Amino acid sequence: MNYQVLARKWRPHNFTEVVGQEHVVKSLMNALQHDRLHHAYLFTGTRGVGKTTIARILAKAINCENLRDFNPCGECSVCRDLDEGHFLDLIEVDAASRTKVEDTRDLLDNAQYAPNHGRYKVYLIDEVHMLSGHSFNALLKTLEEPPAHVKFLLATTDPHKIPVTVLSRCLQFNLKRLLPGQIFSQMEFILRQEHIEAESGALKLLSRAADGSMRDGLSLLDQAIVYGNGKVVTEDVNAMLGTVAQQPVEDILTALAEGDAAAILDKINEIANLTPDFSDVLQQILQVLHRIALLQQIPNAIDHDFDVDMIAALATKFSPEDVQLYYQIGLVGQRDLDLAPDPRSGFEMVMLRMLTFRPVGAASNPAKPAQLCQPISKPQAQPAFNPAPPDYKPTISEQPAVVAEKSPPETVVQNHDSNWMEMVAAMKISGLTRELAHNCVLENIDDTVCTLILDPGHKQLRSTRTEENLQKALQTYRKTPLKLVITTEKTTVATPAVQLTKAREDKQQAAVDAINSDENVQSLKEHLGARVMPGTTEPV
Repeated sequence: MNYQVLARKWRPHNFTEVVGQEHVVKSLMNALQHDRLHHAYLFTGTRGVGKTTIARILAKAINCENLRDFNPCGECSVCRDLDEGHFLDLIEVDAASRTKVEDTRDLLDNAQYAPNHGRYKVYLIDEVHMLSGHSFNALLKTLEEPPAHVKFLLATTDPHKIPVTVLSRCLQFNLKRLLPGQIFSQMEFILRQEHIEAESGALKLLSRAADGSMRDGLSLLDQAIVYGNGKVVTEDVNAMLGTVAQQPVEDILTALAEGDAAAILDKINEIANLTPDFSDVLQQILQVLHRIALLQQIPNAIDHDFDVDMIAALATKFSPEDVQLYYQIGLVGQRDLDLAPDPRSGFEMVMLRMLTFRPVGAASNPAKPAQLCQPISKPQAQPAFNPAPPDYKPTISEQPAVVAEKSPPETVVQNHDSNWMEMVAAMKISGLTRELAHNCVLENIDDTVCTLILDPGHKQLRSTRTEENLQKALQTYRKTPLKLVITTEKTTVATPAVQLTKAREDKQQAAVDAINSDENVQSLKEHLGARVMPGTTEPV
């Protein structure tokens, strides 16, 4: 029964083990190197980012008998006593439980006495903002002119509650929230050392749920290990957290890019069975849209992110204008989510609002109204006109012959490029690999090498994994161990992606022209005052 939780077992014992706070660690190690130690340090930041841990390491370093590269050695009597919690010259106080001025005076009465074993007597006051106003006044004079053998290390999550007179006497360090990638890497390292099996997707979920706190992340990891009976599996973590994984969010955004309302509602129905927090789901969508916008403007902006492949694939499906529109709709929808009759209906309305306000020139059409024509005035009696039967309602599906007569014009491309599009279709690749292939032009191919030219506007699609997948697909298709070479440069030949977009646009325009030129539609416009609603025509 001597089990120690991961957050305590893997707490850093020296500066090199600290994750994600390099700006603080570098300053403290330089201060130790040049013997320029301040008498009072204040560490601020959200919970679980390392405030108290760094303070303890600093207390150990300034008293260590054998510093190694300005890091505590961990072997001398001072380091061992401090790690075991019985170093007499480290006075650690929880200000939340000792807020009275009498407690502060009793604490400071002993400051005048020399340290028992170390070089310095260190006062570590955690959650210092909880002290009363009188306690701060009692602390102020000692903090301003402490004895030479005393150091003060203060830690707080709320520095705004500390009087400015105290702040001005401290050297302040603001600790950053940890990135999901940093938490993910630390979890992987710990699980390897603990010999525990884990799925990458599960650790990604836990890293996001940690919300920038390493301690919260390791606590969740402990819970996931117990829940999964010694293994960390994506399905178990998903059920444990009661949230949705990144995959449904990716599926929702893919359906949004395709204008598929039915697919969006089906996916919402699936994730509703997991009893999710729809506000959290919407927040994940906003985070993904934000990273898509970053990638579209600055290709290297999210290189450190472990979802870069997913973001790059989605970035090819949205225009920058659409991303900004959807982000704004989601942001307003998140604010109004509590006003909806229930969270699910509010979330559905946000997604349907994104579909409804899609620009007319989007890649695929939004959900279509049931009727093609809508009268805008009362029908007038027209003796000369012989109308169709009363139950006749023309729809797009009743015009196959008309649409078929106006086939879209073919895009003129070079023969080898046309063959490349057929090869991509035959290889049956998908995801980011297919997007890479669609945005390339085939320059040359034989049994030893395949040379592709990639459009510079899509260079973010290149990665080691996508190139390896495309090379394997080509080798399987050609049945030869050929090598793939990709160069990035401008080309006058249309890529398969451009050809497909042009074909869709031509087919759409042909359908619109066919409806507008249809005799029945023209008669309805002329005699009944009907009109074709914009965005309601699609090819059969």
